[in-house]
Amino acid sequence: MPNMLRIAAPLALVMLAACSASESAVTDPPGQTPDSVTSPALGSRRVFPADNPWNADVSALPVDPSSATLIASCGVRNLHPDFGSIYGIPYVLAGSTTPRRPLSFDYADESDPGPYPIPDNAPIEGGASSSGDRHVLVVDTTAWKLYELFDAHPLNGGTSWSAGSGAVFDLASDALRPKYWTSADAAGLPIFPGLVRYDEAVTRGLIDHAVRFTCPKTRKAFIAPARHYASSDTSSALPPMGMRVRLKASFDVSAYPAEVRVILTAMKKYGLILADNGSGWYVTGAPDPRWDDDRLGALKQVPSSAFEVVKMGTIEQ
Repeated sequence: MPNMLRIAAPLALVMLAACSASESAVTDPPGQTPDSVTSPALGSRRVFPADNPWNADVSALPVDPSSATLIASCGVRNLHPDFGSIYGIPYVLAGSTTPRRPLSFDYADESDPGPYPIPDNAPIEGGASSSGDRHVLVVDTTAWKLYELFDAHPLNGGTSWSAGSGAVFDLASDALRPKYWTSADAAGLPIFPGLVRYDEAVTRGLIDHAVRFTCPKTRKAFIAPARHYASSDTSSALPPMGMRVRLKASFDVSAYPAEVRVILTAMKKYGLILADNGSGWYVTGAPDPRWDDDRLGALKQVPSSAFEVVKMGTIEQ
């Protein structure tokens, strides 16, 4: 980035979070357990227009010439569902009557200013006492906008908030963030559109968008729709943020549990988008007590060798 480099974005801000959490004004919602919230349903309403990159069918696109190298650089291992009945990245719905909360940001120059609509006791990733990423995701179903915070802390009983960074997305638009801007995610992407959600995988039986995933090391580069990198390493053997992979068409999903087949089918058609530095092949979803963790565990049988990189467009540095 021209003015600052956010390496491994969540890690870079956790130290700041530790300082702000010790201030007497910070008051987290009481009685909250880690991510154990029922994920609200959006029904058939689709996030972003049909022509948005998150919703693009990539099943027939050519394979990138560097696919084998890039797949291996993310780690030779199996998929891991980074969500389930207790853990994941939670979200909450808001509307016209939801209070608008003022915010302060550590990275104000790359954050969309408040106020944000944040319901009382909005769920925080990892729970109220988390020292992790502390994402807060709010979908305003009236304005059809998405509000996302990273390293979020309620202040003064939740009447205002502090955060490392924040981003607002118009869910009816294909607009991207300014080039080189972060978001609540390292790649400058929205988080919510890439979550595996119970209301899609189980209730609806269809996921019609790409899925978010992480790799341990990334390149100092990004490809659209990503807008930001989180590395100082320029090696072409490493994946850029925004890299899209897909499950190979030849991979047999017939023996997997129904909801896992839905997830894997989406990975064949829409793929996965690299959004952050993290454990290799961790797939992100929303927590919901209705998930059957044993059945979701079948994802751990899918090897990284079953994936290929979709041919990449212009790589920005």
